[in-house]
Amino acid sequence: MKISKSSFGVISSGEKVDAFTLENDRGLKMMLINYGATLARMWVPDQSGKVKNVVLGYDDIKGYEGDTFFFSVTVGRFANRIAGGQFILNGKTYSLAKNNGPNHLHGGPQGFYKKVWDAAIIETDAASGVRFTYASSDGEEGYPGNLTASVTYWLNEDNELILEYSATTDQPTPVNLTNHAYWNLAGEGESTIKSHFLKLNCDRYLPVDDTLIPTGILESVAGTPLDFTLGKSVGEDLDRMESGYDHCFVVNESKEELALAATLKDPASGRTMDVLTTKPGIQFYSGNFLENVQGLDGHVYQKHDALCLETQSFPDAPNQPNFPTAILNPGVEYHYVTKHRFYIS
Repeated sequence: MKISKSSFGVISSGEKVDAFTLENDRGLKMMLINYGATLARMWVPDQSGKVKNVVLGYDDIKGYEGDTFFFSVTVGRFANRIAGGQFILNGKTYSLAKNNGPNHLHGGPQGFYKKVWDAAIIETDAASGVRFTYASSDGEEGYPGNLTASVTYWLNEDNELILEYSATTDQPTPVNLTNHAYWNLAGEGESTIKSHFLKLNCDRYLPVDDTLIPTGILESVAGTPLDFTLGKSVGEDLDRMESGYDHCFVVNESKEELALAATLKDPASGRTMDVLTTKPGIQFYSGNFLENVQGLDGHVYQKHDALCLETQSFPDAPNQPNFPTAILNPGVEYHYVTKHRFYIS
């Protein structure tokens, strides 16, 4: 396993940003930056051994600093939406920034994805990785409690990218961390993802209102365009979805600690990715709002040029008593794992 550190530039505040490159002996390679604890590049071989980057991104730190699409960043303190930008916790109402119409999205306009995280290289017999750590102060973006969060990106010789999240707090607070990678297994900037084959191990999903807030019920995908239980091309029913896919799916229960949530494949290259997680939900977003985005190597990203598969707690959980709790209490460690397994099929 090879691992190196280099400079990735300086943000407008003067803080320096570092890049970390990890490569295993089987051709899998990734570049991480500590601005937003971001997966900036992920190079994966195809069936003929040709290696391409399969995540959307930017050439330099200025692109990431100005980013409004959450390209491959770590989002928090709470991923996805919180209705009305507020929640009640222990009888007190907390007000958050409304940065998505009437709602709060991905931790707010200055969420974790806009922070420079501390970083440390970690090496074990089984894998190499980088652990990013960020201390979020009480009241930041409206959230209560001093929260220390970390995400560790591991790469091993089994062609697995493993993300391990943890957090602790000194006051009860909502926590929901995820990675917001935009995947295109044909190669970043190569094509749309309409021909990608997607299988979701999810019999149910969360219906949403017109501002994408869950209604509070869990509904069967059977007989709807959201049924990916047997697998199908992303584009097969895309036209039946007025605004595209942007829904949280309920991961089927598993006897294994890590449940298989999704399988994504680019038929032309053979690149295939399994997503396994300990979280109850996975948000499938079909890149509906991409339009004329200046990306890597002169590429201009358009609608459906990539998709996201974000493992997480259910959206708006602090306001939904029927959902699994997303409140972290003092003395308890928030911890979960998501694994991306790459292979040819």
